[in-house]
Amino acid sequence: MKILQKLLQPYDLVLASGSPRRKILLEEMELPFRVDTRPVEEVVPSNHTPEAVAMYLSKLKADAFEAGYFSENTLVITADTVVAMGSTILGKPSGRAEAISMLQQLSGNRHQVITGVTLRTAQKEKSFFVSTEVFFKSLDPEEIVFYVDHYKPFDKAGAYGIQEWIGHAGIEKINGSYFNVVGLPTHRLYEELLLFITDSNV
Repeated sequence: MKILQKLLQPYDLVLASGSPRRKILLEEMELPFRVDTRPVEEVVPSNHTPEAVAMYLSKLKADAFEAGYFSENTLVITADTVVAMGSTILGKPSGRAEAISMLQQLSGNRHQVITGVTLRTAQKEKSFFVSTEVFFKSLDPEEIVFYVDHYKPFDKAGAYGIQEWIGHAGIEKINGSYFNVVGLPTHRLYEELLLFITDSNV
């Protein structure tokens, strides 16, 4: 059996994300890694689908690493998560009022959480995305205000974290990967890493 942890031993695995949630997920996968990031101006071309936006931004983050950064065994993982209702993307709220507005839009509706992931070495690069469908119950206005004021979800796309109180109290069901909604599609990432480091054609 191919155990990913063993196959990654020769690699310098880099998580290029400041997200504490992604860091925790990789730690729970028991992968050896370090965190390093590069600043990126997240300007997205118009008329992109939410899936294309997630992929574009993850690739943008990977391409921000200069070629000289990569030794023969450096493997960088980047990711970007977007929340979408149809073709409308709900990004990170600018403050309390926008966070409340976003949750009002999500209340009683379903939406998509899409994470784009890019794997990059000195020799090759691959991007993919995973989408999860999330169903919110109809939230009471007091519930929305309580969550925003107590959890301050201003660093989260769509103004919520599924692992927080709002996820326990407000999400009726999901179709797809729970961990994708947290910020990283761990099962798909595991499979893609296996393929990436064992298949010379990727």
